[in-house]
Amino acid sequence: MPTSRRQMPRRIYPLRILGMGLGGMVVGVVLWERQASALAWLCMALPCFAWPHVAYLLTQRSADPYRTETRNLLIDSALTAALVPLMHFNLLPSVLLLTLTMVDKITTGIRGLWARALVAMLVAGAASTLLTGMHWAPETSMRVMVACLPVMVLHTLSVSIVSYQLIRKATHSNLMLDELRRVDALTGLFGRGHWQEQAEAALRRHHTTDEPACMLMLDIDHFKSINDLHGHTVGDEVIRALAHVVRGHVRAGDCAGRFGGDEFAIVLPGMHARDALAIAQRIREQTECVRLRHLPDLRITSSIGVAPADHRHSNLRAWIDAADAALYVAKHEGRNRVSGYMEPALAPAV
Repeated sequence: MPTSRRQMPRRIYPLRILGMGLGGMVVGVVLWERQASALAWLCMALPCFAWPHVAYLLTQRSADPYRTETRNLLIDSALTAALVPLMHFNLLPSVLLLTLTMVDKITTGIRGLWARALVAMLVAGAASTLLTGMHWAPETSMRVMVACLPVMVLHTLSVSIVSYQLIRKATHSNLMLDELRRVDALTGLFGRGHWQEQAEAALRRHHTTDEPACMLMLDIDHFKSINDLHGHTVGDEVIRALAHVVRGHVRAGDCAGRFGGDEFAIVLPGMHARDALAIAQRIREQTECVRLRHLPDLRITSSIGVAPADHRHSNLRAWIDAADAALYVAKHEGRNRVSGYMEPALAPAV
C-alpha cells in the first residue's frame, strides 16, 4: 500500500476531532436554545465527540486502514446529516454543516466518494427525521450565527492550507519533470530538446542583431569499437568522462547538450569562430588526457566540428548541417582533431 494511503487515517484523525467538535458546538447552541431533552444531547455528543476516536481505533485495528477510513468518511457524512432533524432544520447550521461535509469528501480526491456520501446523507437524514419527528424551525438566531463563525473560519483556513500544500507539491513535481526533460540523465548535460531551443534562440539573435554565435559538434572517436570491445558500461563511462570535460570548458551562458549517442553539441552565444576553435582545441586536448581507472590503457579521443552562425543559415537544421560538415572533415582527416566550417582542419601538434 502506498505511503500516502497508510498515512491517511493519521492525517484525518485530528481534522475529524476538530471538525466534528466544532460542529457539535454549533448543534449544542441550537439544542440549548430549544431546551432539548437529554436524549437529544446524547445523540449530539456521541457522533461529535466520541465518534472521531472510535473511527481512529477502527482504522488502527483494520487490515486495510485505507478502505476502513473511506468507510469512516461515509459515516461522517451520515452522522452530520442525522444532526439536521435534531436541530429542527435550523437553516444556517444545517446548510453550513452539510455543505462543509460535502466539501471535505470532494477534497479527498477519492473517486466517487462525494456521490456515495450524498446517498448516505439522504438516507441518514430521512432515518433521523423518522426517529425524532418532523419539526420545522428554520429561523437562525444571532447566537447560533456567532457559533457558526469558528466552523466557517477554521474550515476555510484548513482547506486553503491543504490546497496551498497541494499546489506547492504540484509545482515542485512540475519543476522536477521540467528538469528531467531538460537534462540528460547519463551526462548531466542538457537534453536534445532543450539544447535545440537554446540553439534556435542564438540563431534568431544572430539574424536580428548580428550577435555572433558558434556551434561545436563533438564525436567520440571509434566509440563503436569501445562498446564492442569493452561493453556498454565502459561506453557509458567514456560518455560521462567526455561530458565532464565539456562542462569544464563552457561558460555559464553557453548550452552544452547530448545530441545523441556519443555525439555532443555546444552552442556558444556571443563568440567568434577563432575563440570557439580555441575552446574546441582545449576540449580535444583535455579529452586525450582522460583515463578510466580500471582501463588506464584505453585512449579516448574526440573529433570536433565548429560552425559560426551565418545569415545563410535559414533555420537551425542548416546550422547543424554546417557543424556536421565540419565534424565530418575532422573525422575524414584522421580524427582527434578540430575542423572549422570552411576552415582548414587543425591537427594535434606532433
